[in-house]
Amino acid sequence: MRQVLLIFLVLLLYSSAEIYAQGNINNEKLHKIIRESGQAEVTVPYTTRNHVNYLSRNLSVYDLKEKLVYISLSPLTLEWFISQDLDYSIIENKGLKGLFSATSIDQAMEWDTYPTYTQYDSIMKYFSTQYPSLCRLDTIGLSINNRLVLALKISDNASLDEDEPEVFYSSTMHGDETGGFVLMLRFIDYLLKNYSAIPEIKKLVDNLEIWINPLANPDGTYRSGNTITSPVRVNASGADLNRRFPDPMDPSIVVPKENADMIKFMRKHRFVISANFHGGAEVINYPWDRWYSKYHADDSWFLDISRAYADTVHYYSGTGYMTDESNGVTRGAEWYIVYGGRQDFVTWELQGREVTIELDRIKLTPAAQLGLLWLYNRSSLIGYLGNALYGIHGIVRDSLTYDPVRAKVYISGHDKDSSQVYSDTLNGSFVRMLAPGTYSLIFSAEGYKTKVVTDIEVFNYHKTDMIVDLQADLTNIEIPLPGPPKIYPNPGGSIVNFMLPEALAGEISVVITSNSGTILREFNTTNTVGVPINIDVSRLAGGSYIILFRNISTGNKSQGRFIVVK
Repeated sequence: MRQVLLIFLVLLLYSSAEIYAQGNINNEKLHKIIRESGQAEVTVPYTTRNHVNYLSRNLSVYDLKEKLVYISLSPLTLEWFISQDLDYSIIENKGLKGLFSATSIDQAMEWDTYPTYTQYDSIMKYFSTQYPSLCRLDTIGLSINNRLVLALKISDNASLDEDEPEVFYSSTMHGDETGGFVLMLRFIDYLLKNYSAIPEIKKLVDNLEIWINPLANPDGTYRSGNTITSPVRVNASGADLNRRFPDPMDPSIVVPKENADMIKFMRKHRFVISANFHGGAEVINYPWDRWYSKYHADDSWFLDISRAYADTVHYYSGTGYMTDESNGVTRGAEWYIVYGGRQDFVTWELQGREVTIELDRIKLTPAAQLGLLWLYNRSSLIGYLGNALYGIHGIVRDSLTYDPVRAKVYISGHDKDSSQVYSDTLNGSFVRMLAPGTYSLIFSAEGYKTKVVTDIEVFNYHKTDMIVDLQADLTNIEIPLPGPPKIYPNPGGSIVNFMLPEALAGEISVVITSNSGTILREFNTTNTVGVPINIDVSRLAGGSYIILFRNISTGNKSQGRFIVVK
């Protein structure tokens, strides 16, 4: 008996040593893959959703199927992953099959190869010079490696900022999910070439300000130079950009440079509707991504527009394409939870409406498949932007002067979790896209009496116009305005201090605007007498800004102007 026990222990020790050795071999292999390729992909078996959520909070989870979690590892996340001592399998890299680069701009603009980075830059400039009245080229920012993150505005008067809903398409935030990159370039080309030829296109361009950013992570896509030879998911510092946006429940997330620039751009434009394009699956993913049990107030509307995108794709693609999850549609967290994702940031903090569109189960779409990707998605791309033309479109004005008023537009018995919208500071306009129904809207603005408008009917594919005039609230007209804040250093570069008057002690709201009135930041904080409020202005561009402090209880205000230098 003792001999049997001894043999068993020896076998157990041998087996454990073998498993340990195999684990070390796998870990060494992971290190080697990441050194050579910049990333590695693995699968981990899971038994509970809590296990998946734990991994998603710390790693880049990108799929969930057959009781396996699919994870992309970067130099930033590798050591944490190894420290968890997980049972995992490495997904072998099959190389870049069919990822052909164009040899010229003309070839690239046939849209069945991938452009070099310099060709991409030239193509975007070509659009703006070839169609100067219809498009304008802008720069969202620079990547860590100083590549331009470009966006093109398309509208009937592209050089003007008109009172029209702004909409946004952005692709390839993950640098190795390449299909959307060329798809967006081709969509730009299609809109510009067919503006006068196709009434549906003309309607979009005449009534919207369309912004398209084909490549949000140029350092990831062009990791090895001017051609796409070893693209990676992450940016040049190893950060997954779609896990590093400010999270509604986690202010500790460190925002990479590309995201800081994107946030500034999106705050400026306050897009009514937007989408970001990815690869690795075929599904339309709508909010929320981070909450499994919380539903957006407009959940049924999100489902409807996502279903419309997928169903239109099915009409043009036949069977088999865009059928992941619920036949091509999922509420994000029902697939898997994402923390720090862009669609939740846009929808929660900016009160926008954004979905994530996964275009291809193959992340690196082969060049030969780019034509099919276009054929399948073209009509859906047009239809999705068209949603901005429907719903409630209104203007909020001062009842005496007819000046625009920035007001909160809130639907009684419906809105929750930051689903309200705001009228624009400069023109008073707002857009509220909604599922069909009858609604009561509440309009509230500082210095005005709250107004309720009832029985507003919304129909499918129909625009409901309204003008709302707010009456000034004169009840606090005699309250004197305290003095301006003491501001130092002014000009400042990173941190600026504001010492407020005693009359503003307590909970206060803070609003930073440009000189034209565009709101750039809004937040609440506590003002303690004699203690300056320190505000990080490092993400603001160089220039002059207006800051308004208001005591939430008393309404007392203090306003000042500060300058940011770079």
